[in-house]
Amino acid sequence: MDQSSRYANLDLKEADLIKGGRHVLTAYIMKPKSGYDYLSTAAHFAAESSTGTNVEVSTTDDFTRGVDALVYEIDEAREIMKIAYPVELFDRNIIDGRAMLASFLTLTIGNNQGMGDVEYAKMHDFYIPPKFLQLFDGPSMNIQDMWRVLGRPMVNGGMVVGTIIKPKLGLRPQPFADACHQFWLGGDFIKNDEPQGNQVFAPLKETIRLVADAMKRAQDATGEAKLFSANITADDPFEMIARGEYILETFAENASHVAFLVDGYVAGPTAVTTARRYFPGQFLHYHRAGHGAVTSPQAKRGYTAFVHCKMSRLSGASGIHTGTMGYGKMEGEARDKNIAYMLERDSADGPFFHQEWIGMKATTPIISGGMNALRLPGFFDNLGHSNVIQTSGGGAFGHKDGGTAGAKSLRQAQDAWQKGVNLVEYAKEHPELKGAFETFHWDADKLYPGWRETLKVHK
Repeated sequence: MDQSSRYANLDLKEADLIKGGRHVLTAYIMKPKSGYDYLSTAAHFAAESSTGTNVEVSTTDDFTRGVDALVYEIDEAREIMKIAYPVELFDRNIIDGRAMLASFLTLTIGNNQGMGDVEYAKMHDFYIPPKFLQLFDGPSMNIQDMWRVLGRPMVNGGMVVGTIIKPKLGLRPQPFADACHQFWLGGDFIKNDEPQGNQVFAPLKETIRLVADAMKRAQDATGEAKLFSANITADDPFEMIARGEYILETFAENASHVAFLVDGYVAGPTAVTTARRYFPGQFLHYHRAGHGAVTSPQAKRGYTAFVHCKMSRLSGASGIHTGTMGYGKMEGEARDKNIAYMLERDSADGPFFHQEWIGMKATTPIISGGMNALRLPGFFDNLGHSNVIQTSGGGAFGHKDGGTAGAKSLRQAQDAWQKGVNLVEYAKEHPELKGAFETFHWDADKLYPGWRETLKVHK
């Protein structure tokens, strides 16, 4: 059934829709299956996403038609489809009238992903109008709150030097806490890896108790504040709350040094909102494990990494993993810096829409995956600043002199970049950074030709 007469209006202008302020706009790359018309398929997609069904029904009235999702732009050659969703379509909380990400996903990435006339459809951008944007929680904390704990300037406080204790699974509580202490003697921040929680060989309560003690000892030894991100992800919100409360109780006077990690893709918006609302005084660390199932460029359905990260700011993530933008081991490109800009800035351009955040607190990019001290300057050059949380696993503990030296090498790489000093020259006076050149020599040979002669290191 061709529904384009009802669910498409190509006379609508995007500028007018934005000015009107009552539509969420979405942009997809969509391809119909062979034999289906592009506009009629797009209209069917909009119908399935809003008020429509596959037949005319007797319960439809004039009001219903007034909240139809409408296709307002198509470019068949480029496979671009844009749909406007009236804000009235989206579910609101009965307790406070707030908006929810679950409803946004249900409409825009819902049954339409399984339609028989669609070969593929993937959301590449969306736009939220100002009055509707104000109904989302947004972040309560971000990197500025970490800088405050660390005693740094509140503007351009620089990279938070972090790590992930490896192996991600298989360590008992004491070896895990010992590794934390070792890194904290040189670095700032340690996170649980995404599968870590309450394994039988590493009970959460025992592990957290030892990690809290390791933090105290590291702070005493260095005179510097330290940070820990504890995984509270669970199927059950009450389990998440129980974990969070125990962790805060155990860290006690260092409770402000604790972030809560939530696997936001696999556990979903409910888990993120549970942490955001129940623990608004903690940094909400959004880990996106599993997101590649839909966000990878090889995946033709779902949504992109850009869309995923933009949604995380709406739901209240203090920080989210954004990939390494082609500078580490993870999938990505240098142009992915537009993801960071959409998270950080109050006004930013996406691939299809410009978004004004009207003062919503920023979400901090978290950088991990194959990074080491030698790769950081190029990453910072591309991004234009170093105000990120960076978590190196092998880049810290793979250092030839251990985790403490690895942490110091990461900090020294950022210091060199901020001062505008060539990394090889800086390494002359900084043994930990020099050790990073020797450890990650394959990167050194590629990125810094001639380093061996300058640092007098020979094969």
